[in-house]
Amino acid sequence: MRKVGLLGGTFDPVHNGHLLAAETARDALGLDEVWFIPTLVPPHKPQPGTDGARRRDMLEAALVNNPAFRVEDIELRKEGTSYTIETVTELRRRYPAAQFHWIVGSDMIRDLPNWRRAEELAEAVDFIGLERPDQPSDDALLPEYIRSKLVRASMPLLGISSTDIRRRIREGRSVRYMLPDPVIEYIQRDGLYES
Repeated sequence: MRKVGLLGGTFDPVHNGHLLAAETARDALGLDEVWFIPTLVPPHKPQPGTDGARRRDMLEAALVNNPAFRVEDIELRKEGTSYTIETVTELRRRYPAAQFHWIVGSDMIRDLPNWRRAEELAEAVDFIGLERPDQPSDDALLPEYIRSKLVRASMPLLGISSTDIRRRIREGRSVRYMLPDPVIEYIQRDGLYES
């Protein structure tokens, strides 16, 4: 069975912190691949400002040099809010020979029990919790059905956020070394995030 990590998000835009998170999970758990899943309508944050096609294109540009990374646009092709359990259920139907691991940051680990159909999700995937040194979490606060499916990986501290990147671009400031060069070129070519 192929071990596949799944990393969901708006990726508006994808940045080096996302890539580092994926590589940290891949390396720590010996994953064969990591699939980046851009969401169309996230349930827990505002609607992305950039359309799904552009966010997918930026992801593809960012991942081109890593054969272990790929874009899975399953959520962009469906209408309405994207829930992880629905995405995972469909991916398991399409790829029965894959063992899926959902990658979450330390800020989201405590929230896992509140996700839609969380117990069913925990039966379908293992969770990879990326622990940042500034955000330790307490497993004792999690229900057993999450704790038993959670593996931790130590994530280097890298303070990059898509919100900050969009603000910097609006202000005409540099985002070099925060984003892969092909993503910077895409943003500049299309004039994204300037207003």
